[in-house]
Amino acid sequence: MGRLCERCAQLLQDFGNFVRSTASRVAERIKELAAELRECCCLTSRKTKVKQLYEPVLPQHEREAAEEFLKHLEIGPKEWPPSKETLDALMTVAFSESTELQHSAALYYLHISQNMTTQLPPKLLEPYLPLLQSSDLEVQQMSSLSLVNFLLQGNVNKEQVVHVGLLEPILEMLESGDSAIQCNSCACIMTLAISEYNCETIGLTGGFMPLLTLAKSYDPRVQQNAVGAILNLTRSERIKSIMCHEGALPVLTLLLQSADAEIQYYSCASLGNIAANSEYHKAMLAIGDKFLLRMLVSLMSSTVQKVSSQACLCLNNLASNAEVRGHLLNIDFMPLFPALLNSSNKDVRQASVTLLCTLSHPPRNLDAFVCKDMLQHLAILMQMERANHVVIIHTSCIMENICRAGAVEVLVRSQCFEELLLSLLDPMNDEESIGFVVECLAELTKHEFTLKYLYERKGESPIKCLVRMAMNLENKDLSFKSATVIRNLSHSGNVLLNPLIVSSLHAS
Repeated sequence: MGRLCERCAQLLQDFGNFVRSTASRVAERIKELAAELRECCCLTSRKTKVKQLYEPVLPQHEREAAEEFLKHLEIGPKEWPPSKETLDALMTVAFSESTELQHSAALYYLHISQNMTTQLPPKLLEPYLPLLQSSDLEVQQMSSLSLVNFLLQGNVNKEQVVHVGLLEPILEMLESGDSAIQCNSCACIMTLAISEYNCETIGLTGGFMPLLTLAKSYDPRVQQNAVGAILNLTRSERIKSIMCHEGALPVLTLLLQSADAEIQYYSCASLGNIAANSEYHKAMLAIGDKFLLRMLVSLMSSTVQKVSSQACLCLNNLASNAEVRGHLLNIDFMPLFPALLNSSNKDVRQASVTLLCTLSHPPRNLDAFVCKDMLQHLAILMQMERANHVVIIHTSCIMENICRAGAVEVLVRSQCFEELLLSLLDPMNDEESIGFVVECLAELTKHEFTLKYLYERKGESPIKCLVRMAMNLENKDLSFKSATVIRNLSHSGNVLLNPLIVSSLHAS
């Protein structure tokens, strides 16, 4: 390698001198800054806190309480209910600043909640207050879980839980960052809200909004319990009003799309409770241009039977509105009914025939109902459920509405009419059910075709039954309805029926 010229050698020497002087100044500046930082009060206090790595000494009364509590644990179930000394010790342990002592109290509650078969003494609810408000997440998890266990098993009075002041910490835990605590607190609210008093209290103390937020949780357990709690709150008219005002309807409607069947069921049932009040129908239908109706119709075909049943019941409440009935019949969902009416599940059968009955009310073209296929499925349902008053009442109403629509001949020729007469004679049916059957017959016997059919049938039993009910004045409403049918038969001009009526009167 060649030698550098004098100019380049001088440049390199100057560069080296510059670097050395600059590095020296930087090092000095770093030392100065470090010294200033060490003198700052904020760092001094942190340093002091880090050095405090010791546990505070337990006060004497807490140590004594812990010893008393340990004695109770050693005795076990022999001492039940706990003595006053044990309760006082438990209170002291629960209110202690020591998380270890609180931990032992929470474990105690969790243990007895899993083994208790009797009522929890009201005094044992009081230590829950500090445990639910503990700064230790594990203490909150265990204490909230044990409270859920007590509530679900009926070991505590639900209203007593609220009276001792536990509602406030439970509501605060809804906003915890821990999903287990959120899940347990939602379960507590869901169970407490079964009580009418608690339901109103929870709603009026702001418990609804955190639940609505948790209904959108990504944790399915939290979401299930939150929507379940909302369902129980919808049993209160006042709380329903608050819910609708605070934006619950869109959230519940979207939850119908959930992949979780429990969430579908809870949200569907909640919407059904809200729909029981027609005041909310307009707001419910305004969501996504009747998106709710389409979702409910879709859920009617759910393979989860309780979801299918709830979808029918929710639609039934909405269909009390004539405009809604029109929208539903335009969706063309009548082909869904045969499978629902013949379902293996009783609740599905009852819910579907109830919805069908509501849809059959005028004003509406009932051609879809008069088809032989639909009447055939209704007849099969009546055969399956001869003594089911829900089925008897609603099928009688459907037939009465079909009759008023002018389809008397199709109806009387169907097996449904025979099943109606058999329902009249069945001693298993109660007077309320029979009243609807007789009311349907009163409408049918206004028509000559029905009278002619009854004569050609040559059956005296229905007429004898009607005469007997007409003469029984203990049930005046049923007596009047039966007399109306007999009047229709006797004033029809059909002389062939009159001898049957006269002989029945003589027999009675």
